[in-house]
Amino acid sequence: MLVTCWSTKGGSGTTVIAALASLHAAQGGERSVLLIDLVGDLPAVFGCAESPAGLSAWLDGDLVPASLEGAMEELTPDLSLLPRGPGPLNPRRCDELLAWLDTDATVVVDAGVLVGPGRAVAGNPGDDLRLRLAAEADRSVLVTRACYLALRRAVSLPVRPTGVVLVAEAGRALTRSDCERAIGAPVLATVAVDPDIARAVDAGMLRTRVPKGAVKALGRLLAES
Repeated sequence: MLVTCWSTKGGSGTTVIAALASLHAAQGGERSVLLIDLVGDLPAVFGCAESPAGLSAWLDGDLVPASLEGAMEELTPDLSLLPRGPGPLNPRRCDELLAWLDTDATVVVDAGVLVGPGRAVAGNPGDDLRLRLAAEADRSVLVTRACYLALRRAVSLPVRPTGVVLVAEAGRALTRSDCERAIGAPVLATVAVDPDIARAVDAGMLRTRVPKGAVKALGRLLAES
């Protein structure tokens, strides 16, 4: 199963949600879990060294898909990370990547911020790759706060989410129901802004200081249909 987490604004919490969802998926031990980083922040979140190689090098080269296994880093016995690596994300091998990801493993992608054609930055081919992985996912998950501007951008995108993770914070006027009506997809989980999670991320210790409540709340993201 391919689960792609994405947002429409920076600071929405997409990277943390993708990390927590992958940790949840790996807890059962029933199948291996692969976490793919399209942004570049996940090594820091988990306290890993930055890798000189990663997905970007493979996308720009001609190595076979199986060679990606050599770039993975084990985070837990059942969870591996495929880092982004330096350089641009060339979308030319996207079909090969999707075919390689079509396995029995659970794959969670941190796609970061998606932008539509009207907001795309010229010369950023990674936008096409992110949009494609969001569109082709078995579960395309919008991570958002109850923010009018974020919802407005989501509605304008060519990708429609199959579910939403709502990052809840005090003082917002929009409700969960407002978000579901605007986006046209159900809220699968609500995760409160939590200083303990922020501290674990800042210290690069998310895999050892796993916030159990947030991880449990994300169970529906990985549940089989």
